Amino acid sequence: MSKKQKTVSAVIFGVLILLLLIGIILSPTPEKEPIQTAMRDGVLHEHTRVSLFGLSVNPGLISAFTVTGIITVFAVLVRIFAIPRFKEIPGKFQLALETAVDYFSGLARSNSPHRNGFLGAYVFTAGVYIATSTVFELFGLQVIAENGSSATLPAPLADINGAIAMGFMSYGVILVSGIIYGKAHGAINALKDFSLPISMSFRLFGALLSGALVTDLVYHYLPLSFVLPAIVAVLFTLLHAIIQTYVLTMLVSVFYGESTEDHHKEKKPKKKKVKA
Repeated sequence: MSKKQKTVSAVIFGVLILLLLIGIILSPTPEKEPIQTAMRDGVLHEHTRVSLFGLSVNPGLISAFTVTGIITVFAVLVRIFAIPRFKEIPGKFQLALETAVDYFSGLARSNSPHRNGFLGAYVFTAGVYIATSTVFELFGLQVIAENGSSATLPAPLADINGAIAMGFMSYGVILVSGIIYGKAHGAINALKDFSLPISMSFRLFGALLSGALVTDLVYHYLPLSFVLPAIVAVLFTLLHAIIQTYVLTMLVSVFYGESTEDHHKEKKPKKKKVKA
């Protein structure tokens, strides 16, 4: 790029920024609900409940069903059409899929060397669900609430019920596997971490909710509601998708390995008595 072209690009960029600032200054301030009310609605969804087969439900439940359906259909299509065509020299899609599977399988093997078959499948499924459900809110799918207004479907795990379900299900996998493989010692190991499902649930909920509240806060104030919300929403969402997927799968793998590890002590060989 020549010096003249760089100068023209800089001038155009400066003019756009100037026009944006003028628009912010001259735009009338619309009447909005208090920020406390907006943030409470973002958590509780009191005014955006949706009717599902005659039942009044949280929109997060609709999001959970939608994400589950998307993942299930995608998995079936991959199994039927993609996997039979896999080659020894992988293409881009095959390489991406094998990399994801290898990562979660390696995570399971490193934390539970003896009992990692089911663990690898579970952390892969949980990781895909967390990542997909977090990114899901970026699509901004709309539903009609019971009060007739339009509501955006939130991330399933930004609803406290979805986060609790994921936390307790993960703890259930750890506890049941500990009882099956580790017997009494495994059950004790799992039960002593009774606060684990609560910590996992609120870690998921708090991280995802913080991103949603920050985005709502930025949208609420007019001077910040130009361009910036889109950047903030995308960055927070992608960052939370990566971090929370890693954190939960790592925690499940570590505690699963502790509850299912072998505790049989090796018998020490008896020393031979030396005859005098």
